Amino acid sequence: MFTGVSLFLQHFMPYFNLSDSLNLFSKLTPLRLWNAAKVWSSYQLSKLTGKPIQWGYPLSISFEPTTSCNLRCPECPSGQREFTRPTGMLQQDFFRQTIDELHKELLYLIFYFQGEPYLNPDFLEMVSYAHQKGIYTATSTNAHYLTDEKAKKTVESGLDRLIISIDGTTQDVYQQYRVGGKLEKVIEGAKNIVKWKKQLNSTTPFVFFQFLVVKPNEHQIEEIKSLGKEIGVDQVRFKTAQVYDYENDPHQLIPSIDKYSRYRKGKDGKMKVKSGLSNRCWKLWHANVITWDGLVVPCCFDKDAMHQLGNLKMQSFKQVWHNENYKQFRQELMTSRKNIDICANCSEGLTVWED
Repeated sequence: MFTGVSLFLQHFMPYFNLSDSLNLFSKLTPLRLWNAAKVWSSYQLSKLTGKPIQWGYPLSISFEPTTSCNLRCPECPSGQREFTRPTGMLQQDFFRQTIDELHKELLYLIFYFQGEPYLNPDFLEMVSYAHQKGIYTATSTNAHYLTDEKAKKTVESGLDRLIISIDGTTQDVYQQYRVGGKLEKVIEGAKNIVKWKKQLNSTTPFVFFQFLVVKPNEHQIEEIKSLGKEIGVDQVRFKTAQVYDYENDPHQLIPSIDKYSRYRKGKDGKMKVKSGLSNRCWKLWHANVITWDGLVVPCCFDKDAMHQLGNLKMQSFKQVWHNENYKQFRQELMTSRKNIDICANCSEGLTVWED
């Protein structure tokens, strides 16, 4: 019964932390464990039969608070204002309706897809609502809005995990990817969170610096570890960068250190995705993404919501999860994943380990 949960943890928690792990396990209930067992069993049976069998409901979902963002990161559709879908804010009533439907089975809720979550004025109230339902909650932020007041409210909301994107230890390096960003604001925001955790005697949120390794900042890997210790965040983690045009790398982002890259040169001299494209994907069985306006899409690689599997303004989530669109997409993935455009640049299965 624990196998489905174990696979889930391998994906979300490769950097083990005892306190954070115990917190996540504390969210498990008999029904959530039973749901995990059903999801894992159906995934294994699907691989054996080659048919998309789906039992249970997702262990994890990502909800998009907003598509708005204050930065202009070069490989981000939100930052580059390149969406074909509209920009907007997730509404509390719609969010609560979906959580009410799913909370008994749902273990993990990510408040992020595109955009900066703290730009949604109702964001922390939605975190509190999910926390009250016993769901493990996480978000990712560029930390420009973590004022002293917002930091206090963040800790009080019950948020379990806070990912702070910090891609440089000096302003000149940081701004090469986080275009329009101010490193001093990121550091100030992190310090505010650490301060309020101590003052409120709270073990949450589990805070870590996420360092997106790209060519301009790869020389600061050791420096970011030192900065994290100095500020007092719980961990520093490293992430490989998604480069859309990886064959040409127009922004010169692909790092020279192989373990921090999603890509490597093939025998033909062209850059290729390391992970390969096997005709299976655990994510399509245990997780999914919901846009701010209710579109259900397969995963975080469908940033423009081109593969719409359902619309929560027309169907309930549980109806969407088992509808024909989902069945067809899972079947296509198991038959010819290489033909699915969003899979072409997928990093599923690639993990960077650091001491």
